[in-house]
Amino acid sequence: MSKKDERIKNMIELLQRRKGMTVKELATYFDVSEMTIRRDMKFLKDNQLMLDIPGAAVLNPNSSNAVVSDNYSIVTATITQAREKERIGKYAASLIENDDCVIIDNGTTTERLASSIPGQLRATVLTSNLNIINQLAHKPNISIILAGGYYHQDTGMFESQESIALIRKTRATKVFCSAAGIHETMGVTCMNNYELETKWAIMGSGAQKILLADSSKFGLVKSCYIGDIEFFDMIITDDKLSDEWKEIIRSKGVELVIV
Repeated sequence: MSKKDERIKNMIELLQRRKGMTVKELATYFDVSEMTIRRDMKFLKDNQLMLDIPGAAVLNPNSSNAVVSDNYSIVTATITQAREKERIGKYAASLIENDDCVIIDNGTTTERLASSIPGQLRATVLTSNLNIINQLAHKPNISIILAGGYYHQDTGMFESQESIALIRKTRATKVFCSAAGIHETMGVTCMNNYELETKWAIMGSGAQKILLADSSKFGLVKSCYIGDIEFFDMIITDDKLSDEWKEIIRSKGVELVIV
């Protein structure tokens, strides 16, 4: 983890304890300039982790308390590999064309996709994630379909049998999926059982299935099996992916995009 990422992580933990601080107080605490703190705060605001209050640092109560098993949290996942996720999201957004109907899966990398969709693009987006909705809500040409249900604060996901039925009835030109682990023999996996049916429905509803995953996910195995690598048409990842993994993916007939 870089010094910046470590500082942001520590800032979040500090704000969780103190509930709020000024820019000057944070700059003094971390012994950096106020400009540095403002840049860190912009990152947190852009990722829906901090409220937009001028001069003050206050965490978003809808995002700051999400901690579950395996030391996973929205906060940690957002900070980890942030620059790589940004590049992946931007490239994925460039694949969406006017009049596309797309489905965007739950996940911190798919959130970067949503934030990167151009404001002038005309498309329909179905999602079940609150943070993705927040990224799209101000884009006037995006028609949003929310697959609702029970809200899981740990991931920002809504889930219900009704939402799964809605996804299954939808036909999308492209679906953008996420994963917590990708293994050569164990396949593509995620953290939570409650995500599985929604992910399966998403993959069954897309003409093109695209997996977004930064390079840190490769070689990992999580407890919930989504499907085999070759089920996807394309995988988009970052330039830290090893040559061995590049060969594995291509040998399975999956298009690999490195950004």
